[in-house]
Amino acid sequence: MVGVKSVPSPTVPSPTISADDRSHEVDHPSSEVALFGAEQPLRLDCGIDLTPFQIAYKTYGELNADRSNAVLICHALTGDQHVANVHPVTGKPGWWETLVGPGRPLDPGKYFIICSNVIGGCMGSTGPASINPATGKVWGLDFPVITIPDMVRAQAMLIDRLGIDTLFAVVGGSMGGMQVLQWTAAYPSRVYSALAIACSTRHSAQNIAFHELGRQAVMADPDWHNGAYADQGIHPHRGLAVARMAAHITYLSDAALHRKFGRRMQDRELPTFSFDADFQVESYLRYQGSSFVERFDANSYLYLTRAMDYFDIAADHGGALAKAFAGIETRFCVVSFTSDWLFPTSESRALVHALNASSARVSFAEIETDRGHDAFLLDVPEFFDISRAFLQSAGKARGLTNKDG
Repeated sequence: MVGVKSVPSPTVPSPTISADDRSHEVDHPSSEVALFGAEQPLRLDCGIDLTPFQIAYKTYGELNADRSNAVLICHALTGDQHVANVHPVTGKPGWWETLVGPGRPLDPGKYFIICSNVIGGCMGSTGPASINPATGKVWGLDFPVITIPDMVRAQAMLIDRLGIDTLFAVVGGSMGGMQVLQWTAAYPSRVYSALAIACSTRHSAQNIAFHELGRQAVMADPDWHNGAYADQGIHPHRGLAVARMAAHITYLSDAALHRKFGRRMQDRELPTFSFDADFQVESYLRYQGSSFVERFDANSYLYLTRAMDYFDIAADHGGALAKAFAGIETRFCVVSFTSDWLFPTSESRALVHALNASSARVSFAEIETDRGHDAFLLDVPEFFDISRAFLQSAGKARGLTNKDG
C-alpha cells in the first residue's frame, strides 16, 4: 500500500480581525456620518419607513464655488466608502485607487468626490449588522429587505444634506453600475453625466442562481443561528468564506485563471493525495474567502445580494426599458469587457439600444481584455483613457474650468 503524507485538514481559517473591531465600524465608522432622525425617514420599497438611520461616507477634493464638480461613486457588492484611502479594518489601499487619485481620471484636484456605504452595508451605514434602536440589539434578520432604489434614495438624501443639487457625474461598476442607472432613472435632472461600467438594467437568472448559492452557503453554516449570530458572539465565517469563493470565480475568466495559476502546484511538486490546497488556484480562493470575512458581515451579504436580484428597471416602467430614460438629458458612457461573463456585453448593448431609443446622449465601449468582470477594478489603460475622455468632454460641456475639471 502506498503511504500518504500527513497534511492539515482542509478548512477556511478563522478571521484574524476581532468581531469587536469589525462591529465598531458598523455603528461608529472611521469616516463622516450623516444622521437622519424620525423627521426624515427613508421610505423603503418593502413598505417600511426606516428611521432613524445613518449613512457613512468619504469625500475627496473640494466642492467648487458653484457646486458643479461633485462626483458620486457607487460601490459594488463587497465595496464600501473607502474608495481611495487606507481601509480602517484591513489596512489595505482603497478599492478603486486605479481610477481615483491625483493624475487619475477621477482626480480629487478637479472633482469633489463622494462615496457612501450603501444602506444595508456594514461599514457605517445602517444595515442588518447595526444596532436596532428599538431593541438595543443587532438588527439581524429583523432588518427590512432593501433594494437598489432604496440605496439610491438614501444617497439622494445624503447629497441633499451636502447641499448639492446636481451631480456632475455618477460613476460605478457592477452593483455600483446598477445604482448609476437607478440614479438616472429616478433623478434624471440631478445627474449631468453617468459612467455605467460592467452592469445591466436587471439581474439575470444565472446571476440570481449564483447569489442563491452564496446565501445558502452562509445559512448552512452552523454559526449562522438564523441570522442571530451576533447574540452568540460568533460569526459564520466558514459559510461566508465559501460564498465569497464561489462569487470570486464569477468575477474572473477562464483565461485569467489559466494565465495566473494554470495547474501549478502550491509549494509542492507532487500531489498530497488529500483535500489540502494542492493547486495554487485553490490556495488563492481560500485566501480570498478568509480575507473577506475579516471585513464583511454575513447578513449584509444576504441583503445586498438580494437587492441586486430584485433590480429590474424595465419592470418599474411597464416592461419597456426605453421609458425609464424617456426625455433624459444625462450624458451616458457605458463600458463592458469582452471576458465578463457575469455581466456580458449583450447586457450593455441592450442598455445602449434603450438609451438610443429614448434619444439620450450615449457612448459605448467594449474593451478587449481577459481579466473578466473584475477588469474595472484593475489596471486596464484603455478603460482609464475612455473614462478620462468622457469626463473631460462632459466637463467641457458643463462649463467646468481647467482647474475644476
